[in-house]
Amino acid sequence: MTSRRILILGAVTVIVAGFAWLLFVTLPAAYRRSTRPATGAGAPTAPVTPGRKIKAHLFYVADDGTRLTDLERDVAFGGDTVEQARQIIEAQIAPTVEPLVSAVPPGTKLRTLFVTERGEAFVDFSGELVTRHSGGSTDEMLTVYTIVDVLTANLPAVSSVQVLVEGKTIETLAGHVDLSRPLAKNLSWVQ
Repeated sequence: MTSRRILILGAVTVIVAGFAWLLFVTLPAAYRRSTRPATGAGAPTAPVTPGRKIKAHLFYVADDGTRLTDLERDVAFGGDTVEQARQIIEAQIAPTVEPLVSAVPPGTKLRTLFVTERGEAFVDFSGELVTRHSGGSTDEMLTVYTIVDVLTANLPAVSSVQVLVEGKTIETLAGHVDLSRPLAKNLSWVQ
C-alpha cells in the first residue's frame, strides 16, 4: 500500500512540475518573443502599403452617451493581421473632431500589439488609458468594448482581446470590468 502512495505522489509531483514549467518558463518566453513595438525601433513584419486603404468599422460614443455607434472609415492597409490590427487601433484612438466622441481617453497611445496563433490579441496602451479615464461603469464598458470590438469585428483572425497598460495586465480600468483575461466580441453595446 505504501509503494502505491509513493507512486501516486511521484506522478502528481511530475505533473505539478510540468505545469509550473509551462506557466513560469515556456509561456513568458513565448510572450516575450511575440511582442513587437508598435512604433519606434523595429520594422513592422508586413509594412503598410502607401495609399492603399481598407474599410474598417470604428466605434464612437453615441449621442445618448450610453452606447457606441459604428462608423465605417478608411484605414491604412497592413500586410498581415498584426500590422492591420495596429492600423485599426491607431485609427480608433486618434483624436476626433465634433460631433464624434471617443470612448478612449485623450492622449492614450498604442505601445505594443501582437496576436497569438489562437487569435488572442494583446494590446498594450500607455498609462493615459487609466489615468485619464472618466470613470463610471458605463464609460468603462464603452472604452473596453471599443477596443475589443474594433479588433474582433474587423479582423476574423482575432477572437478575443487582452488589454494591457504599460506592459502589464490590469484588473480593471475604473473598477467595473474584469480585464485580467482576454475578452470576446460583445456588440450589444453598439446601437
